[in-house]
Amino acid sequence: MISEIELKKQGKIQRLTNKTFKFDERIASGFYTAEYFLKVNKIIKQNLANQTVTMQWFQRKDNIMLCGIDEAISILHTFAKNVDKLKIYALNDGDIINSHEPVLRVSGRYEDFGFLENIIDAVLARRSSIATNAMRVVSVANKKDIFCMADRQDDIYTQIGDGYAAYVAGINKVATNAQGLWWGGMGRGTMPHALIQICGGDILKACELYIKTFPEEKITALVDYNNDVINDSLKVAREFKDKIAAVRVDTSSNLIDKYFLDKDTIGFDPHGVCKELIFALRCALDNNGFENIKIVVSSGFTPEKIADFEKFNTPVDVYGVGSFITKNDTCGFTGDLVELNGKKEAKFGRKFIDSDRLKIVNF
Repeated sequence: MISEIELKKQGKIQRLTNKTFKFDERIASGFYTAEYFLKVNKIIKQNLANQTVTMQWFQRKDNIMLCGIDEAISILHTFAKNVDKLKIYALNDGDIINSHEPVLRVSGRYEDFGFLENIIDAVLARRSSIATNAMRVVSVANKKDIFCMADRQDDIYTQIGDGYAAYVAGINKVATNAQGLWWGGMGRGTMPHALIQICGGDILKACELYIKTFPEEKITALVDYNNDVINDSLKVAREFKDKIAAVRVDTSSNLIDKYFLDKDTIGFDPHGVCKELIFALRCALDNNGFENIKIVVSSGFTPEKIADFEKFNTPVDVYGVGSFITKNDTCGFTGDLVELNGKKEAKFGRKFIDSDRLKIVNF
């Protein structure tokens, strides 16, 4: 099956357009534009108007998954002046890029689009950071499902774009409807600890109420509330049998599950969601006839931790990842002016970079 991103590269589907995005109209007035860009815009309008410049955007790291291009193009088409006179060349969301490779190039009058420079920088930096983080998670998970739990690590208004960036990287299971807005996904999830707490710590009652309220769903039972993962997993499996699809282990990294109380833990770290706990859980489920119940893990998972789990064939079916995906320092973008009236002109150390990967954008 060919992904939507791959089809886009082949020109078989349309880019996301202005209809997809809901922009803050204050962009037009310069509310989000750095003040010195507004000042230079005024200077140029009054003294150096009607000169054609070329601006190109790049970043400084290798093996980055590009994202935010469609959004940046839509920003230009929504807020730039005389947009029909701009020439826009771009790569695609989902492309892998390297240091100093141009990803977007715009030619036209500076006063028509220059004030959008830092806004486009920010969009490309955020989306590409999230997509790259998600790509790194997906690449080590051996095609197992990743659940994007990045709904609480940042401002809620980042959810929409972050969810799209994670989708570009291959993650289509998200926690909120906002995260799936741009690509048609819907939020999903398991029971929270809050339900078990309100049931006085009784996981069986929590499961019973969940099933009563959502009878059409199979439940993923959260089994770490009492720090007794194996016993609580077996309890819910025995009580609800075919209504249990999976159990989720979310043990905090500062805790050691009760399973290890009478066991020798020399040679490994028993804290949190460790491999040894998951192997023991799988063994207990299988030995009691619950081979069909899947195991979901979460709490502090990174590409390094997932890779370690996979190296030892730890019996995990789904990885829940949150805070790692929303790290926003993975890459940053810069827009540079590199041509003036058709001639090369750039600050020292920067230059116009040829690229046969950039394609004209017919919006």
